[in-house]
Amino acid sequence: MSSLGEKFSRSWRLFVDSCQIIGRQPKLLLFPLVTFFCTILIVLFFLAPAALLPTGHAWGHGEHWKAALQRLVEFGPADGATRHGSLTGFGFAYVVVLYLTSMFLATFCNVAFYHEIIKALAGGQVSLRAGLRFACSRLRAILLWSLFAGAVGLIIKTLEERFGWVGRWVMRLVGTVWSVASVFVIPVIVREGEANPFALLRTSAVTLKKTWGESLIGYVGITLVTWVAVLASVIFLIGTGLLLVWLPRLLLFVFVIWGMWLVAMIAFAYLVSVAGHIYRGALYVYASEGVVPEPYTAELMDAAWKVKKV
Repeated sequence: MSSLGEKFSRSWRLFVDSCQIIGRQPKLLLFPLVTFFCTILIVLFFLAPAALLPTGHAWGHGEHWKAALQRLVEFGPADGATRHGSLTGFGFAYVVVLYLTSMFLATFCNVAFYHEIIKALAGGQVSLRAGLRFACSRLRAILLWSLFAGAVGLIIKTLEERFGWVGRWVMRLVGTVWSVASVFVIPVIVREGEANPFALLRTSAVTLKKTWGESLIGYVGITLVTWVAVLASVIFLIGTGLLLVWLPRLLLFVFVIWGMWLVAMIAFAYLVSVAGHIYRGALYVYASEGVVPEPYTAELMDAAWKVKKV
């Protein structure tokens, strides 16, 4: 129990320290919002041609959507109550282009985000415009890494689906190794500007190995804080639900409380996500320069990874 308590205490300290940086530079909260809205625009941009395909039916008619779907998905004969479908050639190309475009956009926004995170950790002032301008100067590296990472992700996902449970476990292990090795790729793009994706991956892995050794099995971030919040939310929802059963007159009051809870949880999850990115930026500074960004401590930096027991 003490071990779990220590883990939660460490996770909470990480969260609080990261929030201190957000408090000093609140503009850091804008970057994930920009990523979200740009992603929505990209999805709408790609959905529009699919929705407006000439099918011979009116746009608002159900037959139009059915015909548009058939351009993307080919359905086989019904197997009992289910009917399996697979992507057509056009549909596969469409999904791949959408996936790679989303990868590029996410990488672009993350490069802008981490440029400003590293600046904030050094005591500089954060600027959304400066971050995006810097990302534009790294377009070649962003494009090549997005294509490389997207291809690796597609290969891992395809192999997971084609093999049995043994293959799925193997590919999940490969995916874990890939995630650990590439954890510092975005900060490396920011600091070094290297465009070769293999060199980026190698630099990220070497930086990780140099600081924490070869026996890493996973990243320990601000995870327990989230799980405790989820557990508290479940208890809260059950409690208010029982209150509603016993006192049905409080229906409106309980619905208002649930609405406030939902808004609070969305805001908290967003804050935890931003705090996690800031901590990862601090880890990179520590790993690459040996400097512990304030207000973190060397103890928190050294406890960043789960290590295999030999």
